[in-house]
Amino acid sequence: MSKTNQVSAGTLDSGNHIPVSKKNKKLFFFASLTTLLLVSAIVGVSVGVNSRKNSGDGPHNVHSRMAHAIVKSACSSTMYPDLCFSAIVTEPGFARKVSTRKDVIELSLNITIRAAQHNYFNVRKLQTRKGLTKREKIALHDCLETIDNTLDELHRAIADLEDSGHHADNLKTLISAAITNQETCLDGFSHDGADKHVREGLMDRQLHVERMCSNALAMIKNMTDSEVSMRNRKLTEVDEAADGVRWPEWISAGDRRLLQAPTVTPNVVVAADGSGNYRTVAEAVAAAPEGSSTRYVIRIKAGVYRENVEVTKKKTNIMFVGDGRTNTVITGNRNVVDGSTTFHSATVAVVGGRFLARDITFQNTAGPSKHQAVALRVGADLSAFYRCDVLAYQDSLYVHSNRQFFINCLIAGTVDFIFGDSAVVLQDCDIHARRPNSGQKNMVTAQGRVDPNQNTGIVIHNCRIGATQDLLAVKGSVETYLGRPWKEYSRTVIMKSEISDVIQPEGWFPWEGNFALNTLFYGEYQNTGPGAVTSARVNWKGFRVITSATEAQSFTPGNFIAGSSWLRSTGFPFALGL
Repeated sequence: MSKTNQVSAGTLDSGNHIPVSKKNKKLFFFASLTTLLLVSAIVGVSVGVNSRKNSGDGPHNVHSRMAHAIVKSACSSTMYPDLCFSAIVTEPGFARKVSTRKDVIELSLNITIRAAQHNYFNVRKLQTRKGLTKREKIALHDCLETIDNTLDELHRAIADLEDSGHHADNLKTLISAAITNQETCLDGFSHDGADKHVREGLMDRQLHVERMCSNALAMIKNMTDSEVSMRNRKLTEVDEAADGVRWPEWISAGDRRLLQAPTVTPNVVVAADGSGNYRTVAEAVAAAPEGSSTRYVIRIKAGVYRENVEVTKKKTNIMFVGDGRTNTVITGNRNVVDGSTTFHSATVAVVGGRFLARDITFQNTAGPSKHQAVALRVGADLSAFYRCDVLAYQDSLYVHSNRQFFINCLIAGTVDFIFGDSAVVLQDCDIHARRPNSGQKNMVTAQGRVDPNQNTGIVIHNCRIGATQDLLAVKGSVETYLGRPWKEYSRTVIMKSEISDVIQPEGWFPWEGNFALNTLFYGEYQNTGPGAVTSARVNWKGFRVITSATEAQSFTPGNFIAGSSWLRSTGFPFALGL
């Protein structure tokens, strides 16, 4: 205040000569007046600002409040609303980017992409640690692959958001797969106690990305479900009437197996004897074009191919055609006991989208004592398998992620022999438990859904669940169950299938204690055979005998894997409905 008076007095002294007494009075008067005006101005500005704050008259402030409200509303549907809200509103300039719920989802996905990128470099850093075991090195490599896939899925989801009404199924599939990838990375460090130290270096960041993906998925589901429900009803009506590939009710299961898929002309031929373009399947895949929008057919002539084959995400629209499931065999023996991860143990691993295979056996011969040993791992979206055998023991078929379809296949194994977190339908297949090691129990399925909004699950439709000859010989001493909950929201549905008496009357088995018994979803609908009697089934909250055809219809290929939009293009037989 005193400094202001001094400045004001000096300014008012224009140099006119005034008597001292009068001059001092006038100086005091003008100084007081100036101070009063200045204070009033400051108070006025302060009151004006506070008034605009309280009344919301400031345009920037109004938009900011609206943006906060939109974010809070969108995040209210998520499993981690506090994380959802704080991650977005702390983003610099977020209010300028948010006008709709779709903006909230896009911003959330972009934030998640940055977090996943940080995780990728964190894994690269962990790879430089000294003293890593063979499996830890493999597991870190698995993490790099799954994080890379996650980044691709998140970028594609942002692109599909532009027309979310028509890409709702794709969006849910992409984010569901991204969630699964975070779990897969961490699962690679669950075999030995020593793995836990590396796992600790990954845990928080991986779970952060998983929860961010979970929030995005919940918001997407909330935004699109009502639109999709109306559209799907119309599509179902059209497909039921116009789909010429559906199985008519009067064709028996035996007759269906006699039907042939269309003849296809191969682009290249694989022959172990040198009579083709390549001697190994892996060589043919490596030479295939990347990002192909047209089908690239690799014919694999009769023979036993002892190799591990990987169809990476860049190798799209590839088709394997064998000379018959018993004649063309791709076999390997990677396993966890000998130092692999479950993910890496697969004899054949398929990630490139729209992969097709027919008339081939995929096999892992490691045996029941080697624990997890995968014959076939599938993470390829819109992939289908026809007249294929998948043979191993523990973890035979790893239906890892995305949308898949198996028709007229044989899957055989022991512990958790159909497992993973894809949206998969197995239709008109033979599913046989084998003889395990002494003291082991057989589990047909171990589904891995970790989030209730994921569109994933294992559906067994119009199949035959039984046992191989070696198990039948000791059936009374080995317990076999339809499945157990690998993850918290495990979901498996068995519909209109024949279940033999190899299955225990309880039907299902717990993973550990009460884990997931209230949150899982296990359903059975109109099954037949001595193992299908439900009167002695488990009494878990998550288990149900489905009695409604409408509810069962939601698990058919037409609805569960959006089959009406892509199964026809495979050339394989299929039924969209019940």
